[in-house]
Amino acid sequence: MKKYFAIAALSLSALTAQAKDIVDTAVAAGNFNTLATALQAAGLIETLKGKGPFTVFAPTDAAFAKIPKADLEALLKDKAKLTAVLTYHVVPGKVMAKDVKAGKLKTVQGSELTIATQNGVMVDQAKVTSTDIVADNGVIHVIDSVIMPK
Repeated sequence: MKKYFAIAALSLSALTAQAKDIVDTAVAAGNFNTLATALQAAGLIETLKGKGPFTVFAPTDAAFAKIPKADLEALLKDKAKLTAVLTYHVVPGKVMAKDVKAGKLKTVQGSELTIATQNGVMVDQAKVTSTDIVADNGVIHVIDSVIMPK
């Protein structure tokens, strides 16, 4: 019986030690380096490490690579525009994949995203490629393109 409690306590402490915010979860995934750089440049790291909850539609490094290099460099240097683009990828609250419905979602940036659910889930023109990466202050859904506010 003691052995069982020791294993349960160990498992619980391992689970607690793994709890990470959205930023740490994205960095640990390894394919969001450009997103992390962009969040740093925009001064949004602390926001996404905050209480939340947030739902982030996170473009991968490959998604950022679709943007011409000169355009991406210009975006990274324009803090106001970069902040608008990045906050357009964030929705207040925790929206899990099972709760996604076609329609509009208001972003932290203030505009609305269009969600389509035929043939997979699309967020504006980006395809959702992975869902429900849970962080302790929200959830990440991976998308294959950077989406731009209207």
